[in-house]
Amino acid sequence: MPTTQCPQCEAPVLPADQFCEECGTALAEKNASSGCEKCGASPDTIDPDGFCNQCGFRQEVREGDRVEVILNPNLAGVSDRGLRHHQNEDFLALQTVGTAEILIVCDGVSSSHYPELAAQAASKSACLTLASALQTGASPESALRSAMDTARLEVSRLSEGPSDTEPPSTTVVAAVVHDGIATIAWLGDSRAYWISDTGSQQLTHDHSWVNDAIASGKITAAEANHSPQAHAITRWLGADAQDDAAPPIVRFPLPSAGYLLLCSDGLWNYAPEAQQIQELVQKSLGTDAVTISRSLVEFARSQGGHDNITIALFIHHLLN
Repeated sequence: MPTTQCPQCEAPVLPADQFCEECGTALAEKNASSGCEKCGASPDTIDPDGFCNQCGFRQEVREGDRVEVILNPNLAGVSDRGLRHHQNEDFLALQTVGTAEILIVCDGVSSSHYPELAAQAASKSACLTLASALQTGASPESALRSAMDTARLEVSRLSEGPSDTEPPSTTVVAAVVHDGIATIAWLGDSRAYWISDTGSQQLTHDHSWVNDAIASGKITAAEANHSPQAHAITRWLGADAQDDAAPPIVRFPLPSAGYLLLCSDGLWNYAPEAQQIQELVQKSLGTDAVTISRSLVEFARSQGGHDNITIALFIHHLLN
C-alpha cells in the first residue's frame, strides 16, 4: 500500500489515515494543527505550561488532556495528552474490589475514527465487568476474558461512522492483582512491566508488525524498526479487528516488593527496557503511586511528548 508523509513531522502515513500516529496531526483537515491555536506556530513553540513562545497565547486545556486517578497511596495513574497530539486518546481505569486491584490502560488508535471514544468505552466497560465478575467469585482469568469480550462489543458499537473511515479502535492492557499474583490480558502494544530491585521485566509482548517480522526471520530488528510499518499493531479492539481470538493472559506471582506498571507507548517509546523504567522509578522523589506516575509522565514530556502518555501503577508491599 502506498505511503505519504505527515505534513507536520514527516513520518510515513497511509492515504486512509485520519491522524498521524507519530504526532497526532489531523490529516483529513488541511488547517488542523497541534501547535498554537491562535497564530498557527508549530507544536515545538508551546512550552510545558501551554503558552505559545511566538504570540504568548495560552492553549485551552480541554477535558481529558490531563487525568489523574488516585485510589490510595499504592494505586494510582496519570494520563496526559503530551506535547504533540491534538487531544488525549488514551484512557485509564482503576478500582479496588475486596482484596483485588484492577488496572486498565487503553490507547486509542489515532488512525481510526474517534479513537478517544474507543479507549474510554473499552476502559470503562472492562473495569465494570471485571469488578462485577470478581465480586461474584470468578477467577481473575475468567473475569479478564469476560471483560475483554465486553470491551470488544462496546468498542464495536461505536462503529456507526462514515464508511470511508476506520472504525474506532484501541489497544488495551488490563491487570488484576489478587493474593500476590498479577493476572494480565492485553491486545496491541500497551505494556505491563514488573519493576523491582531484585529483577525487572516486561510481562507482555507487543502485538505488532515489528515483532511478527522479526519472529519470521525475514528481517532484522534494525531493519524492522526503520520500516514505515514499524508502529503498526496487529491486534486491537474494534469492529475492524482482524480476529476475535481470545487475548493472551499471563499469571505472574509477585516475587518481592516492587511495582506493577501498565503504560501506553507514549512512555515506553522513550524507555522500552524494564531496566530503563526501573532507573526512572528510582529517580522519582516520591514514594506513593501518583507521584511516581507523575514523574514518569514528565520524563516522557521532557523527551518530546510525541504521543499521549498513560501510566497505571500498583505498589506491592511484602506482608510481614
